[in-house]
Amino acid sequence: MALKIRLARAGNKKRPYYHIVIADARAPRDGRFIERIGAYNPMLPKDSEERIKLDADRAKHWLSVGAQATDRVARFLDAAGLLKRKARNNPIKAEPGEKAKERVETKAKAAADAKTAAEEAAAAPAPAEEVVVEDAPVAEAAAEEAKAE
Repeated sequence: MALKIRLARAGNKKRPYYHIVIADARAPRDGRFIERIGAYNPMLPKDSEERIKLDADRAKHWLSVGAQATDRVARFLDAAGLLKRKARNNPIKAEPGEKAKERVETKAKAAADAKTAAEEAAAAPAPAEEVVVEDAPVAEAAAEEAKAE
């Protein structure tokens, strides 16, 4: 039988309260347990002494029998000095996903293309402005109308 030291949820909706229990690993989270060795109230401030209540002697006994603590309970036991918890590190978690990487690449490519286009436009000589010459008959007709008035 695999024993776990874990949290069993109690309390109301949106007002959690947890019991620290010894239970069979196959038992439901809030179901049958062997012994209750403490309580955890996450609603209290972190510096409050009432936030975590733990019977250290019973926890030490169950650890010696071979019970495995869950990650959250292992934090509590580490703070109490009963168990040394390994520091966990997952540097891959901070990396962006595949689609985010693709978006960054396309943005960088678009920015590079725009920059090269701007440089090419600046390097190319400016086209000479075309002088528009009005047709002579139209200009003469306009001049004759001005004289007539």
